[in-house]
Amino acid sequence: MRDLTPNPADLDPIETASRDEISALQRTRLQATLRHAHANMPGVAAKFAAAGVHPGDLRQLDDIARFPFTEKADLRAAYPFGMFAVPRQQLVRLHASSGTTGKPTVVGYSARDLDTWSGLMARSLRAAGTRPGDVVHVAYGYGLFTGGFGAHYGAERLGCTVVPVSGGMTPRQVTLIEDFGATTICVTPSYLLSILDEYRAQGRDPVASPLQTSMLGGEPWTNAMRAEIEGAFDMHAIDCYGLSEVMGPGVAMECVETKDGPHLWEDHFYPEIIDPDTGAVLPDGAFGELVLTSLTKEALPIIRYRTRDLTRLLPGTARTMRRIDKVLGRSDDMIILRGVNLFPGQIEEQVLAQPGLAPHFQIELSRQGRMDGMAVLVETASPCDDATRAQIAARLGKRIKQTLGMSADIRVGPPGSVARSAGKALRVVDLRPKG
Repeated sequence: MRDLTPNPADLDPIETASRDEISALQRTRLQATLRHAHANMPGVAAKFAAAGVHPGDLRQLDDIARFPFTEKADLRAAYPFGMFAVPRQQLVRLHASSGTTGKPTVVGYSARDLDTWSGLMARSLRAAGTRPGDVVHVAYGYGLFTGGFGAHYGAERLGCTVVPVSGGMTPRQVTLIEDFGATTICVTPSYLLSILDEYRAQGRDPVASPLQTSMLGGEPWTNAMRAEIEGAFDMHAIDCYGLSEVMGPGVAMECVETKDGPHLWEDHFYPEIIDPDTGAVLPDGAFGELVLTSLTKEALPIIRYRTRDLTRLLPGTARTMRRIDKVLGRSDDMIILRGVNLFPGQIEEQVLAQPGLAPHFQIELSRQGRMDGMAVLVETASPCDDATRAQIAARLGKRIKQTLGMSADIRVGPPGSVARSAGKALRVVDLRPKG
């Protein structure tokens, strides 16, 4: 892989500022954000009053712990425009969640917000090794999902040539990467694996592709998957973290020179780690739930948003700003099965460590009588007979039992048998009766 370490002179000065400078900027911006939200969002003002706090109570950064959390339910309750701090006429963009589990969450951007977002995505792409003049292939979904537009405008701001492909039509993805000479791809990691499958189906060598780096986000993924992608394409696989409620992609970005966890852009977002059960703030280095407060958003300032993502805060390395560790999963995605807690990423690690298996999997939860059961659906990397599949299933089942303490029904199918997605992968199918 090429060395894509950026020139220090190209970085934004704040990326290498001292911790004292970063903290001073955060305090000033946090105070302004609290005042803005309190003055222009009646729901926020009411929550502050109920908690007995006022924007003037924040004198130092850790005073933010006195203020109430914002949760996804608050955004749903305010549907469609009840959470905005500017008149609807000043919104130049609306995005929304799918709303498959209730009312969608709606987020909006002022012109200044889009300018900020574009700048942060340009910073993130540069951290991933992208440079002005590169061809950036955007395979994130467009539409109401924030991924495609975030990568698109960031790449344009950086001075790149953008190929706005969106998701789906996988054979065309490969054709355009090759014909247009894409050097960066922005995509979910699971869909990149589908693109890898298509390279091989077309008889192309992915190592010979023009791709040099990738901005991967939209779902949790493991370092084992990073090794799979980097080995297959001979390109850098870089972790991009974000969520629509806070801004979209580009809240935090891994640096290509270290690949040791995404650096939070702390000049625009203030992070905390809390105990997901009690809400108590935990010290840096402790695993818990990530909570984020926006520092520069105009249309939808967000105060102490509970992301449900489980991670920890670590010191900065390639940048002064702190990092988050690889997200273990979401607190609401944790599987509790017969008293054992596990996350899909833990199953992924075991699948990727098993010779003969492709990196695609799905977990199926079921109930027989009063007992919950788990099946892991996987597929072989190449065609093989039933006896070989049975041997692979036995090895994987034993490995899961030894490492995770959980028995699983392993179902090994032929190549292509596990369901694919052109966006975020559906890792868990819960067939257990509701209620």
